[in-house]
Amino acid sequence: MLPRDIVDAAVVGMDEVRAGRYDTGTPPQPSFWKPGDDPNTKLGKIEMPQIANQAIMALMKHPALGALAAEVTGAKAVQIWWVQLLYKPPAQPGAPVTTNVGWHQDRHYWQQWADDSELFTAWVALSDVTAQSGPMVFVRGSHKWAVSGGSDFFGQDLDRLRQQIQATTGQHWEEATAILPPGGVSFHHNLTFHGSHLNLSGLPRRSFAIHMRTEKSHPRDNLRQGLTQFIDNLDYCPVIYGDAASFT
Repeated sequence: MLPRDIVDAAVVGMDEVRAGRYDTGTPPQPSFWKPGDDPNTKLGKIEMPQIANQAIMALMKHPALGALAAEVTGAKAVQIWWVQLLYKPPAQPGAPVTTNVGWHQDRHYWQQWADDSELFTAWVALSDVTAQSGPMVFVRGSHKWAVSGGSDFFGQDLDRLRQQIQATTGQHWEEATAILPPGGVSFHHNLTFHGSHLNLSGLPRRSFAIHMRTEKSHPRDNLRQGLTQFIDNLDYCPVIYGDAASFT
């Protein structure tokens, strides 16, 4: 979906942010991973990287991404309200398992948004995401399960988490894997259970989780805090489809 030159520039931007170099002069938000952390044994998860690097912001604002998001959702307007840089290093032989992403529903972590808000995620691949590289795995139909207990983004034992979630929901569990080329995009609903296993490809798996909303969304009690703190700042949270007035 996204042109290779835009993707390649964002890869360079990703490495610049991971190195602590910010061409905008603005650092990312406080993050799970920061420059100086071990790049080989810890999931590289950096919050709001687009405010730190112009090439990353250019990828987020590419018109093809906004147009596809609107087509998928039927939205009149789409805004990016939070972004996460995700760098999954290749697994080290014999090392403890530390870079899985545990089964979770995004909505579990998004309590700042009103219950009826239309929220979803575009997951953009910057590297070749194969079956060996720890791709995103979705639980088919789980967006219909409502908010369920058991979400644990940092949980490493995916089998145990799955058993706990199944015991709570009583639902059939069917997994679907998202294999994507560089510049490929997948979309998922905020209630869809998803996670990922170890990267066994020998190369880093690079991606952005771009969290979006439609015009049918608003913060709980209209407060700007936590994950909604920047939604009025269009330099940080651009409207990538439709009219920005839809969100005022």
